[in-house]
Amino acid sequence: MPETRVVVVGGTAGVKDVLLHHSLRNTVHGLYLALHDLTLHTPPRTGNSRLKKILPKEAASVSERVWVYRRCLYCNNGKADVQLIHKWNLTSSPQHVDDLFFGGQFRNFNGHKIRFSALRFLPYNDYTPDSKEPGSTATFRDCLDARLLSVLALKLNFSLEVREQPQRTWGTNKDGKTTGMLRQLQREEIDIGGAMGSQTYRMEVALFLRAYKADVLSIVSLKPTLLPQHLSVIRPFSGELWLLLSVSVVLWGVTLWLQQRVWRWFAGGQGVKLTTALLHSLGTLLERPPSNPSDNDSGRLLIGWWLVFCLVITTGFRSSLIAHLTVQGKSPPPETFEDLVARSNWKWGIEHWMMRGMPRQYFTQHTHPVVRKINKEMQVLTAAEGLDKVKKGSYSLFSPSYHITIVINSNYTDNFGQTPFYISKDGIVGLAAIGWSLRKGVPYFQRLQQLISQLEDAGIIPHWTGDIIAGRVKENRAAATLQQQAALAITVHEDDTKLVLGLHHLQGAFYLLFLGCTIAYLTLLVENFAHSRSWSL
Repeated sequence: MPETRVVVVGGTAGVKDVLLHHSLRNTVHGLYLALHDLTLHTPPRTGNSRLKKILPKEAASVSERVWVYRRCLYCNNGKADVQLIHKWNLTSSPQHVDDLFFGGQFRNFNGHKIRFSALRFLPYNDYTPDSKEPGSTATFRDCLDARLLSVLALKLNFSLEVREQPQRTWGTNKDGKTTGMLRQLQREEIDIGGAMGSQTYRMEVALFLRAYKADVLSIVSLKPTLLPQHLSVIRPFSGELWLLLSVSVVLWGVTLWLQQRVWRWFAGGQGVKLTTALLHSLGTLLERPPSNPSDNDSGRLLIGWWLVFCLVITTGFRSSLIAHLTVQGKSPPPETFEDLVARSNWKWGIEHWMMRGMPRQYFTQHTHPVVRKINKEMQVLTAAEGLDKVKKGSYSLFSPSYHITIVINSNYTDNFGQTPFYISKDGIVGLAAIGWSLRKGVPYFQRLQQLISQLEDAGIIPHWTGDIIAGRVKENRAAATLQQQAALAITVHEDDTKLVLGLHHLQGAFYLLFLGCTIAYLTLLVENFAHSRSWSL
């Protein structure tokens, strides 16, 4: 608890030994009241225990000087030291004590060295090791950590020692035994650990400082494919609407036929055949109705309402058909876990490095049946292997949105910005926040939190994120030729010119024409066969 006020009273000999003791290494406010030859009187044990008053004769023989020393964290070239701030006399007037606990120690760190442990996690952290030895010093590449630390170091005047995490892992905490970066924080070998997600077992041994917007887990699949043109004629209506419309045609025809039979039974006259009523129902819907089969008011009223219904249906179909013929539809890509589970013969995988951190806990401990099914059938593989399977179809890859955007834009995108892959829009939120982990007791936690919150509120960190992703993609694409990078399976070129309808757009209409002619021909054969049988009998 670095903000705890610590006040020590003693002689003048042990000032530095006390205020610079290792147990006070994180203490922000530490005072030492050094008494110069002041006798401490212990009152006798009596019934009413009260402090013994010093008689004037005794007080006159006692020096009443008190020197006040304060512990400062970084005043000695970034190291702790002791400052004399007051020389008091107990018999003088009341002393000014407003500046005893100085609140401005974190305005200038005077070159204090902060030890930072780096672990590669784009776009948050990236570096180049200075040697091949585990735990060697490292040099930041352009990343969020590098920009944040450079701004903070300039503002607070501290130096930085960046080292690669030796095991290249964030670490675990089981039964109080920590590993990886968590172990370094617990043993105070480092001051700040690189970007990681906030988890309960991590916050048991370290402080968590939210530094960035949490990345989401995206679903990478093939881009939506163009729907077949020969189905453009039936695509304006959904399957349920086509079924309901067909049932309506039959029911209305049967209703008209029954109504006319009832009218004939009561009033006499010529009735309507069932085939005639059905053909009138269908012909009206096709805007080619036959002659009016009813000569009574009730039948005309029924036909009138059917005409209004057909007007609404045909108007909606015609406008939707024009849109579908002009802009070819595409198949919907999977956006959620439910979409993946609902597809038949669909498989999915996740990058192997993600199963060492927060996503592993998310999938293994989630109670939702869909997430459990996803975890049960999920494959663990590299990004290149996963994207190769995605290109073959019926496969999706789980990966952080920022990371996979850099990979796809760098290696699987051509000069026109076209790529065969589709990244889900919303993604799955698996992390509450991403930020730094600090060793417990670090005194400048609140100061860093304040400055980072100001950068976040000003929109600086989101701007940096987009800028780093774009810069890394440009750097990766410049490192190799586009012919070697762009391994595209599908490339779609679109222009803004007016669309001219061709045979491939209207092929569905010709299919319907051929189908109708075939059905009519077969009907003709059945009619001729039935007529010849009745004539022979």
